[in-house]
Amino acid sequence: MLVLITYDVSTMSSEGQRRLRKVSKICQDYGQRVQHSVFECIVDATQFAVLKMKLIDAIDKEQDSLRFYQLGNNYKNKVEHVGIKDFLDMEGLLIL
Repeated sequence: MLVLITYDVSTMSSEGQRRLRKVSKICQDYGQRVQHSVFECIVDATQFAVLKMKLIDAIDKEQDSLRFYQLGNNYKNKVEHVGIKDFLDMEGLLIL
């Protein structure tokens, strides 16, 4: 399933900057960045549960926020892209 993850992490302190890097790294382990604080992740239900727990543990709930949008398995007709950033088909063939 495709999950869209957005986050807003307060970077007013060095601790906040550390949390931001940690949240970004966790998301990079599961998907691709499509905007500064937005990731698309193709995961199964178990991976999503683990990802969600890691992210919740990484933030300060008093200062930061996370949003999870579950677009499901039939996401290709639900996502439209316009603009300069190329889209990487994470389910397609990868040739190196």
